[in-house]
Amino acid sequence: MRITGGALKGRIIKCPDGVIRPAMDRMRESVFSILGDLDGKSWLDLFSGSGTIAIEAVSRGSKDVELCEKDKIKVNTVLDNVSITEKECNVKIKCHFMPVEYFIKRCKRSFDYIFFDPPFPYKFHEDLIAQADKNGLLNKTGTIMVHRPEEHFMPDKIGNLIRKDQRIYGRSIVDFYSYE
Repeated sequence: MRITGGALKGRIIKCPDGVIRPAMDRMRESVFSILGDLDGKSWLDLFSGSGTIAIEAVSRGSKDVELCEKDKIKVNTVLDNVSITEKECNVKIKCHFMPVEYFIKRCKRSFDYIFFDPPFPYKFHEDLIAQADKNGLLNKTGTIMVHRPEEHFMPDKIGNLIRKDQRIYGRSIVDFYSYE
């Protein structure tokens, strides 16, 4: 896997052991192009896997980035991967190693961007987004992005959030939700 843009463009990221479905380079590059400048924006990467999305956010200007991954097998690889942002961009990514569901319930802050990338068999996308909305994890001008398989239906409205955009990448879809 490689970083597709910004200060770390072209850097190779290690793939951790265990089950992983890395976000395609084309999909990541497209999502970050849609969002534009991340300077001064906060970012939360949920179901982080290797940490690539969080690293990409830093590479493209975000200075306030956190990630959450529950798979303990991935800890060392994630920590090794995110260390490049501190060395090369002077940005430390805050890492949480716990179930995303637990993190969402405990988190006491909000973010400009939240990227959900659960395993494709995962069935609780809507519940997690509703919980993130209820707990105030998203800033009022922020965006939640959900990466999912095409066969998993997502509604146009979840709590106070409305789907504002949707992009299709082969069998994958990324939905963009924001407040009305």
